[in-house]
Amino acid sequence: MKKNTFLFIVICIVYTTVYAQDATYTINFTSNWSQTTHPHSSGSLPSNAHWSRLVGTTHNDQITFLAMGSIATPGIEDVAELGDNTIFFQEINSAIADENAYQIIDLGALSSNLGEISQSLIPVTEEYPYLTLVSMIAPSPDWMIAINGIDLLDNNGNWIEEISIDVYPYDSGTDDGVDYTSSNQDSSPAGNITSLQGQSPFSNEKMGTITITLDDLLAVSEANLEEAFSVYPNPSNGVFTFKNNQSTSQEISIYSALGQLIKTQMIPVGSTTLDVRNLGSGIFFISIETTDGKRATQKLIIR
Repeated sequence: MKKNTFLFIVICIVYTTVYAQDATYTINFTSNWSQTTHPHSSGSLPSNAHWSRLVGTTHNDQITFLAMGSIATPGIEDVAELGDNTIFFQEINSAIADENAYQIIDLGALSSNLGEISQSLIPVTEEYPYLTLVSMIAPSPDWMIAINGIDLLDNNGNWIEEISIDVYPYDSGTDDGVDYTSSNQDSSPAGNITSLQGQSPFSNEKMGTITITLDDLLAVSEANLEEAFSVYPNPSNGVFTFKNNQSTSQEISIYSALGQLIKTQMIPVGSTTLDVRNLGSGIFFISIETTDGKRATQKLIIR
């Protein structure tokens, strides 16, 4: 088994007063993994050095998906050993069904050891303000980077404008291999998740930096939603009743969870049936401009 060490994470937080309602964030991962920063005795990293998909979720404080000193779940094991997210996504979906997590986050992969992964307009909600992400250091026996339960709310319950986290290598404790291309050597019994910072083939340098930045688009509602409109039932099967509480017809806009405009529609005063079953299941945003020129937004959940 590999030596257990402490994990060092550097977090830089910029605070502003952005009152907590539903918000969206941009998440950016910049890799620092190279032969210069983490010199290998062979003189180079593996020719196919890359990062698996950076995946995770936002959740509440009732669940932990991974933690230093704990046994890796089957989902985390598959991410760390294979870069396979299937079981991990099942674990997240189970947490969503138990109302402990919000939705799956999949930021994509990085096909080389250096570069960036970035995605904007990732929705979060004050009921699920903790962020967990994980990606495989590939190829490797069972190595990964991860952040666990990063709180996006400050002590006053306001969204934090920016969080910057330096990440270091983890060993998931499920394989006893000691080099990038070691053959499969299942740990029996499995060990705990530990740090590989400063242990071969890694140095004390960071593997990269994850920066989480509050977006402006659909970040917070700028109007009292009940005064502007209401949507019910929510969640639904895709058929909603939309009530326009304003004095004139209004154009509504529906966005995907990633902030992409899907459709617009004119809604008369009063109650209207809104049928969006063609969108499929998921989380969407509906937006309307109020009579005083402000814009109000609300989640739509289709199951």
